Amino acid sequence: MIARAVARGVRMTPRKVGYVVRPIRRRTVSEALAMLSAINRRAAVPVAKVVASAFANVRQRHPELREDQVVISKVVADDGPRWKRLRAAAFGRATRIVKRTTHITVELEKR
Repeated sequence: MIARAVARGVRMTPRKVGYVVRPIRRRTVSEALAMLSAINRRAAVPVAKVVASAFANVRQRHPELREDQVVISKVVADDGPRWKRLRAAAFGRATRIVKRTTHITVELEKR
């Protein structure tokens, strides 16, 4: 691993982010960003930001590297903290609403 980037507390479920994350594993940064710009899912935007941030971190240490020379070695969409809310239900009761968040981690390595 030569660089990594993490987005914490993204307001999306890890399962939905996982649909976007799986196809970009083991791809170059340029391929991944091209794929993410074409994917029609809301989770593609924060994942693309994290990939771009990880590549920017690579460029700080190794300015000679290009996007097609760096591969995404690890992409993870983990559970973040959950927001718990209450909603009115029948007969004066309340039901719980769980708003999930995600931690997105991207690690890069040289090809």
